Amino acid sequence: MSSDAITQVAAPLRKQVIELLRNAILSFEYEPGERLVERDLCERYDVSRTVVRESLRHLEAEGLVELVANRGPVVASTTPEEAAGFYEVREALESLAWRLCAERSTPAQKNKLSRALTRVASAYDKGNLVIELNAKDDFYRVLCEGTQNAAVGAMFRSIQVRVQMLRGLSLQSPGRPQQSLAELRALVEAVERGDGDAAATLGAEHVRNAASTALARLTDHGAALVT
Repeated sequence: MSSDAITQVAAPLRKQVIELLRNAILSFEYEPGERLVERDLCERYDVSRTVVRESLRHLEAEGLVELVANRGPVVASTTPEEAAGFYEVREALESLAWRLCAERSTPAQKNKLSRALTRVASAYDKGNLVIELNAKDDFYRVLCEGTQNAAVGAMFRSIQVRVQMLRGLSLQSPGRPQQSLAELRALVEAVERGDGDAAATLGAEHVRNAASTALARLTDHGAALVT
């Protein structure tokens, strides 16, 4: 049995496979454009072909997998130009989210955001990309709660999926995790002060810095990157 094989527990098998395969993609175990062979995945996770197919369809909906004619499911990819477009959207949306969070979040939500930042810092110390990305996802969920705007939260979740691997690429750049953490701390401080203008400005700068790092690494790789 594969070391990645899963056992029947409370969570459905499909949910477990989705999480494991998503993490494998986000940590670059599978390269952009690489075929995801159903037989191999069945053996790796010790599940049926039906479970694998359902999991692949779910990840296709997330934008991490795409179907290619005559090849089947592959790890999705994007060009540097497409990546730049995603970051433009993220910059506008994240700037708005930080402004609204600073202006509308309750004291309890501000405390929750501070605790989420502590978890991000702890994840960065571990140096595990998947743990870092999961901590950042949790941090942004708390941010969206503080906006008091469900539409912002829904749109944010959508764009976050599209830039998840780009974020992973950025965080693998030497010095970027430390820079990112300093930027997030300044943002949380602006939220705690209730300074919407500062939060919006810092939020936009945070995204631009992440974009600059990720796009530079993407260009250096000279290949498409998972969206």
